[in-house]
Amino acid sequence: MRYRLFVMIILGVFVGVLDGFGLAMFMPLLEMVNEVKQANGSSLGNLSFLLDGLEFIGLSLNLTAVLLLMIFFFAYKGIIKFFSGIYNAILRKFFINKLRNQLLSSFNQIKFKYFVISDVGRIQNTMSVEIERASAAFYNYANTLQQAIMVLVYVGFAFFVDIRFALLVTIGGVLSNFLYKSIYKKTKGASKEFTKDSHLYQGQIIQYVSNFKYLKATALLDVYSNQLRKSINAIERSRFRIGKLSALLESAREPILIVVVASVILIQTRLLNASLGPILVSLLFFYRALSSLMNLQNSYNRFLELSGSLDNLMDFQKEINNEKEQNGKQVVERLNTMLELKEVFLTYDKVAILKNINLKIVKKETVAFVGESGSGKTTLVNILAGLNPADEGNVYIDGNDRNTIDIKSYQKKIGYITQDPVIFSDTIFNNVTLWAAPNILNTSRFREALQKAAINSFVDELPLGVETILGNDGVNLSGGQKQRISIARELYKNIDILIMDEATSALDSETEKAIQKSIDALKGQYTIFMVAHRLSTIRNADKIVVMSKGEIQQIGSYAELIESFHLFKKMIALQEL
Repeated sequence: MRYRLFVMIILGVFVGVLDGFGLAMFMPLLEMVNEVKQANGSSLGNLSFLLDGLEFIGLSLNLTAVLLLMIFFFAYKGIIKFFSGIYNAILRKFFINKLRNQLLSSFNQIKFKYFVISDVGRIQNTMSVEIERASAAFYNYANTLQQAIMVLVYVGFAFFVDIRFALLVTIGGVLSNFLYKSIYKKTKGASKEFTKDSHLYQGQIIQYVSNFKYLKATALLDVYSNQLRKSINAIERSRFRIGKLSALLESAREPILIVVVASVILIQTRLLNASLGPILVSLLFFYRALSSLMNLQNSYNRFLELSGSLDNLMDFQKEINNEKEQNGKQVVERLNTMLELKEVFLTYDKVAILKNINLKIVKKETVAFVGESGSGKTTLVNILAGLNPADEGNVYIDGNDRNTIDIKSYQKKIGYITQDPVIFSDTIFNNVTLWAAPNILNTSRFREALQKAAINSFVDELPLGVETILGNDGVNLSGGQKQRISIARELYKNIDILIMDEATSALDSETEKAIQKSIDALKGQYTIFMVAHRLSTIRNADKIVVMSKGEIQQIGSYAELIESFHLFKKMIALQEL
């Protein structure tokens, strides 16, 4: 926030000073109530210069003059308070805007390897709920700061009027504040527990929604709901603990401070024979200070309730900043010649996933990757897609080391299709073009992509055509139609590399054949990587990479591998091809 907080502090000081001057005018009014026609200012103590100022400019110290002065001070206080409120709203907007954008920007740059092992619940909770709690925390932080300024201003006025009385009350107030330290500490601890439990709950909710069909079909909803209930109970226990501490703080504060003030008044008047007039003015300021102090402590306690979210956000921001992907500067305009991997190794949690990978792929070649589950074929394709850098060895793109490449410029030339197609709840046009402007050029490219994906006729038969809303996760489409929309999107992007990761494994045989025909028609137009379990889909690949336990066992065409490689021949036999 830097200098912006100082502007807020200055506005707060102006509000407090004008309010203090306005309050001081009540004592001359009290004198007039006691049938003193003209106030002499003696009851104001050191603030008597306000009435002296009136005399200096030639105004009589009568009721009208005092009331006009009071109106002047409170009117200007209201104006400045209005601008202070507007400025605070601007600050809050700035703070949350910057926090959201920084978090989003940092998250966009994290390593894919880090994302794979991350807690999804924590990410979801931090990016949504915790940001909202941080907004509330900022509001309470700003309010705490402003109330602290008001307390200082009012106490300053009280000292100016009667230093001895003010000093005694301040000492009493400071001593009583030590009672609240343990409450603040417990509140902060409860806040951290609340954030931790919320992370777990968000992760469980994500799994509950994504696995609902399975849980429903197997009568396990009640079993999993018990886990959710445990998390709900833990969250509400933390919330209740916070509320209980807050109630204790609010109920005890005012009686304790009133006892302090009453005790000091008795000491001043009975033991020290002080005049009651300046004490009353000072007390008026202390009453105002007391109100601000109560607001301060309420806001600060509420800030502590939310501080767990701020701690989590700072830790999360620091963590993802430490996990940023290193990016080179060399921009890739197109894939011109080939991709090459030399002696590549990759590990996850100290377990080797890929070992000594050597592979060369020529531009516009169709390459299939096969092997049993866990053989490393998808991980190898992730390296080719720029998602993971190698832990050891080298990856070359057109002869340039991957670490020197601006990886985003390379990935813009990649189309990626998985067995679960990405479908947005939007129109067909926006799903394919990713919200491009519907001008002549983009519409022409869109139509060309639909034709290549063999879904043009289906779209034209729909009542709303390209403006048809596909619904959440493409609920209005069949599996094959979703895959074709997904293929059309990748082709619209003007790519060089098309990755098909188990793209047809979730489809029925007839739909799979139709999709495979569309893919085969693209052969020679793009560099195509295919990860497949069904070996019937890779017959036409230029070469097939057979993998086992993270290593390349053999490379060759379909016919070559059947003739010379027993592992591939065994895989064919098992699928009865």
